[in-house]
Amino acid sequence: MENFLQLFNYQFFINASLAAVLSSIACGIVGTYIVSKRIVFISGGITHASFGGIGIGYYFGFNPILGAMIFSVLSALGIEFMTRKTNVREDSVIAMLWSFGMAVGIIFVFLTPGYSANLMSFLFGNILTVTRLNLFLLVVLSVIIIVVFLYMYKTILFVAFDEQYARAARLPVKFVNYMMITLVALTIVLNIRVVGIILVISLLTIPQTIANIFTKKFERIILLAIVIGLIGSFSGLFLSYYFDIPSGASIIFFLVLLFFLAKIGKSLQTSFRIRNQISEEAGKPGSL
Repeated sequence: MENFLQLFNYQFFINASLAAVLSSIACGIVGTYIVSKRIVFISGGITHASFGGIGIGYYFGFNPILGAMIFSVLSALGIEFMTRKTNVREDSVIAMLWSFGMAVGIIFVFLTPGYSANLMSFLFGNILTVTRLNLFLLVVLSVIIIVVFLYMYKTILFVAFDEQYARAARLPVKFVNYMMITLVALTIVLNIRVVGIILVISLLTIPQTIANIFTKKFERIILLAIVIGLIGSFSGLFLSYYFDIPSGASIIFFLVLLFFLAKIGKSLQTSFRIRNQISEEAGKPGSL
């Protein structure tokens, strides 16, 4: 443990720790919206479509994350527009953009001269490679998400749980849908460095699912998901250091382990409560 704490003397590990905190905040808030509105599949489509922007960035020589941001936002807005304005089924639109983004990315990576050494970090993540630019963008994103949720909390809540009621109440449903899908896309892209394209959707769903085991209230799920994300991120970093394994995979592994432990703990708590209730009923006068 002492050797692990000594890693805070290095700038790359400080960057990784800050990224873990910022990612937990952004994913905790946006992920709660994703899970509540049941758009996990849409988020998965955006995640994989972003690979097209990474490939374009590699080919034309600019920051792949910038390419992924543009490509994923356009894909997110495209999914939202096509599912509401055309007769094409939502799952079909998602599947097409998912495969199109991956295909574009593969083509441009293949056409790029030389060997793309950092490609694996985009697919599977490496929080230790987070740069100051990544941190700055995560700070900006986290601030925007917090401000948006504080200012439009009730509207977002109604849209997430009952869009028909929100329309009847004349709330800006269309604006909220486009705004939130854009924030989802940006959150996905800026967390690719943390856990990678393959695993980023887990960071947006597992902490929220664990939190939902203990509470049903939207705001409590957000707060608990942020805490769980922090625990999972730093525990994953510790596992990564101790066993010399990829950091992104170790973070998700620990979060899944937490989920099973939470389910077992909740089941045991329920069993004990039922047993106590039966004992109390049996101990009452006149009971058989």
